[in-house]
Amino acid sequence: GRLEAVTQQMGYHPQYLDSFLKMQHYLMHMDGPLPFDCRHYIAIMAAARHQCRYLVNLHVLQFLRAGGDPQWLRGLEFIPPKLRNLNEINKILAHRPWLITKEHIEKLLKISEWSWSLAELVHAVVLLAHCHALASFVFGCGCEQDEGLGGRGSLKALSLGNQCFCEATAGNSCSQELLRINRKRSLDSCMELDSLRERMQRIHVETEGREEMRLLQQDREEGEGQGAGVGVQGRGLYGTPGWLSLLADPDGEVTGATNLACYMQDPDFGYQDFARRDEDQTQVFRVQDYSWEDHGFSLVNRLYSDIGHLLDEKFRMVDGLQSSAMAKRQGCEPSVFKRGIWNYIHCMFGIRYDDYDYAEVNQLLERMLKVYIKTVTCYPEKTNSEMFDRFWKQFKHSEKVHVNLLILEARMQAELLYALQAITQYMI
Repeated sequence: GRLEAVTQQMGYHPQYLDSFLKMQHYLMHMDGPLPFDCRHYIAIMAAARHQCRYLVNLHVLQFLRAGGDPQWLRGLEFIPPKLRNLNEINKILAHRPWLITKEHIEKLLKISEWSWSLAELVHAVVLLAHCHALASFVFGCGCEQDEGLGGRGSLKALSLGNQCFCEATAGNSCSQELLRINRKRSLDSCMELDSLRERMQRIHVETEGREEMRLLQQDREEGEGQGAGVGVQGRGLYGTPGWLSLLADPDGEVTGATNLACYMQDPDFGYQDFARRDEDQTQVFRVQDYSWEDHGFSLVNRLYSDIGHLLDEKFRMVDGLQSSAMAKRQGCEPSVFKRGIWNYIHCMFGIRYDDYDYAEVNQLLERMLKVYIKTVTCYPEKTNSEMFDRFWKQFKHSEKVHVNLLILEARMQAELLYALQAITQYMI
């Protein structure tokens, strides 16, 4: 099943997979500051920044299952202002996290009735960084291509009863408790699908009725015949609004979202090289001044209980993965090779380590591998189907997945460092 593509790829490194699934489950489905439907909508907003239909489709289904308002799926104009206000920090985190300042944080925390609490904002920031980084992994490992031509695939109806990737794949669950929960939910999934079909169809009929009335009124105002055939913005195939293309077909499959532009503003805002030669040097983020271990971990764990431990375990797990064969091909020790990749990724986001000789990066990483890493890290939506196979043929598949896991975790930590530093500066 297509929903299991991420789990199948990470399954080459089962210890990391277990750590990833525990964090993902806690972030999306356990007690926390944010409501469950809002968590999935934030994930939709984050994945849309990189045009990742795989993740958008997954979280649209989870959003509906959590009782989310289907009207929100029409786009940012139809969601509460509080959620919509998150768009700016989502955009910056996804593409140029070094631009985040304490003023961005202050704006979110002090907007009268639509203000965020510190705990809610930390939860949202972790969600955004997680989904941005996961989009890099999805594109980097070709999971997005599995969705078919044009990125429009179908998601198995069983996904409506799933809670996270771990529950979509028997044998790879993160605990016996999750296995037990999964078995119960799988029994209910068919009933939930029928209920969802009826709910979506009812909303569809009501919406179509209102749209007909609006068009008739428009016809009367514009004169006979001028309103006929006028398209409605955001409508999908067969006259159905794009956000309602999620209705299940007779075979029990649910078609994915068609238009991701409605989930983001300023689509032309993208990654730019941190230090352009024709511009003044932007202030470098020095890990010696603000690090995950000494600063970020304690802050995030204090405001969102236990998530810090789960994130820290995941960071340590990817660092501990074996890569002796991969490093041997590059003529170095495994730890040296992994640190070269990690520091190269952080360098692209303006994060520097004073104790590291960056000349090593060019010695350790071949040019084509650097191109691949930069593409998947900074603009994953530009990753094409040939890159995974052609750019580094000397690596085994599991080794390629390992590099993509390093990209995922290094990118996520980079975004978190900038966001958490801005929150810290606001709190001082």
